[in-house]
Amino acid sequence: MKKKGQVTMFVIFAIIIVVLAVLIAYFYPQIRFSLGGQTVTPSSYLQSCIEEDLNLAIEKVALQGGSLNPEHYLFYENEKIAYLCYTNEYYKTCVMQQPLLKRYTETEISKAISTRADECFSELEKAYQRSGYEVSIVRGKPSIELLPKRVTLDFNSTVTIQKENSQRYTDVKVSVMNNIYELVSIATSILNFETSYGDSETTIYMNYYRDLKVEKIKQSEGSKVYILTDRNNKNKFQFATRSLAWPPGV
Repeated sequence: MKKKGQVTMFVIFAIIIVVLAVLIAYFYPQIRFSLGGQTVTPSSYLQSCIEEDLNLAIEKVALQGGSLNPEHYLFYENEKIAYLCYTNEYYKTCVMQQPLLKRYTETEISKAISTRADECFSELEKAYQRSGYEVSIVRGKPSIELLPKRVTLDFNSTVTIQKENSQRYTDVKVSVMNNIYELVSIATSILNFETSYGDSETTIYMNYYRDLKVEKIKQSEGSKVYILTDRNNKNKFQFATRSLAWPPGV
């Protein structure tokens, strides 16, 4: 009977631990407001709310040539890969489709994350109110900036909270570690070779950037798929081109 009682107690404790873990995971952002009696900043709250979604948005856009919903694309390995340099003629070099690739990629990531950004900001306001704060928010349009080794999401908003004292936050941003900035820069260099000479020499980049893998996969109709991969963190940027193509049989 004593052993059965011990087993029963063990099972009860295990169930309690599992329930607590689920509750903490679900209410974590709200719980943070009460830890140590300290006020959580808007940036800290938003970081925990949106970080995972932001990483997923960056990955999706990067795998599609910097585009959220490519319109002119090559279908390769179940992915729609945007043409970033293209001509439908033979013997001619391609025309750049996105001359400002970095800015274009930033805009596309902003589109991909905009809905979740709004949701997180609404959750932020409710969390402050539940903690007894008066909240005043001046909302702006979120924007993405690709920077060396990281991506920053700026909410372009001002948050003012008040309980005993008033606190005003104007620099509401979150950042994730991602080197898409470097990959887009290398992609731009390759595209310049494609538009000028109709091709590029990928080994030059791998000799200079030891942690970089550059794949150039030629297609039967003259297109090419470029896949840039960071060997350390496996981040990728891939895109398609069609330049200086030759007719079949030539």
